Amino acid sequence: MDKDPSGSSSTGSRSPGPGGFGLFGSGGPQYSNTELSGVPLTGMSPISPYLNVDPKYLLQDTDEFILPTGANKTRGRFELAFFTIGGCCITGAVFGAVNGLRMGLSDTRNLAWSKPRNVQILNMVTRQGATWANTLGSVALLYSAFGVIIEKARGAEDDLNTIVAGTMTGVLYKSPGGLRGAARGGLVGLTLSGLYALYSNWDRLKGSSPTRY
Repeated sequence: MDKDPSGSSSTGSRSPGPGGFGLFGSGGPQYSNTELSGVPLTGMSPISPYLNVDPKYLLQDTDEFILPTGANKTRGRFELAFFTIGGCCITGAVFGAVNGLRMGLSDTRNLAWSKPRNVQILNMVTRQGATWANTLGSVALLYSAFGVIIEKARGAEDDLNTIVAGTMTGVLYKSPGGLRGAARGGLVGLTLSGLYALYSNWDRLKGSSPTRY
């Protein structure tokens, strides 16, 4: 590279400013923010004077996930069915295990701590845990199945689907007990699903915007 008599480069149109000692030694030419931000780029914003990246890519004003065409931003009943069934099974297993432990300790309180007593308590815990997990899992399966069927049949998702699915779940689950048992099961399902629908729309009923999680 040819140098002029003054010892500066022929292309060095900018001179180091005050404090021209950089992090890795003395310095190169200092560029002002105005010079860097004024660089024209086709279809892009001016480059940041501190980052060699277009600042508009750092501003996220939209959702950070991609949805398929026509998909909703909330999960449907079919997607929630797996979470509902699994959650009910786990809840039933935990509740049954605690209940079985209570029953086992109560039934064997007259026995000394020994291996037979421990085995009896363990059997009660596993039996009650499996029973409650099966019960709540079956109810959740029926409720989810009815919810998905009603949603597909009506082509809409609202609280009416929840109430109808809960009522039909209670009726079908208690149907082996006859008409009276089915009626009691339907009433219980209607009450529980109605309370859940009321809780879900409590903010809307109070006049404020509902909170989404």
